[in-house]
Amino acid sequence: MSEARHDDPRAVAVIAFFEKLQPNDIDRISLFYTEQAFFKDPFNEVRNLAGVQRVFAHMFDTLDEPRFEVIDVLVQGQQCFLSWDFHFRRQGQAIERCIHGSSHLRFATDDRIAYHRDYWDAAEELYEKLPLLGNLLRWIKRRIKA
Repeated sequence: MSEARHDDPRAVAVIAFFEKLQPNDIDRISLFYTEQAFFKDPFNEVRNLAGVQRVFAHMFDTLDEPRFEVIDVLVQGQQCFLSWDFHFRRQGQAIERCIHGSSHLRFATDDRIAYHRDYWDAAEELYEKLPLLGNLLRWIKRRIKA
């Protein structure tokens, strides 16, 4: 369970949903997202509930034991910001990986999520860990810093 605590009932519900998310919860996403919800991360951009469901279903189809751990939460009005760690294993691999990121959520008037934007560095968190591509990206990063 996360250390993030907040007394806003919307944040409490969303955190519990994300941290306990399982494949059979995909059908319940409509309890948390509006029909026209916008979702964007480094790999996806969708503009409806069915698209959000596909994103999460794909996560469970391609990763072993994916789980979110919410670290911090900030709510102001209809805005909610979460920082989180996403733990997972690639299928067929024993090594658990972790991506640190954040989410910007906007709640609709019915308290469901109308806007969900995830921010995390795909290059640092994923691509730099690939053997050939990782070497190239680390070299480019060093050259830029010099």
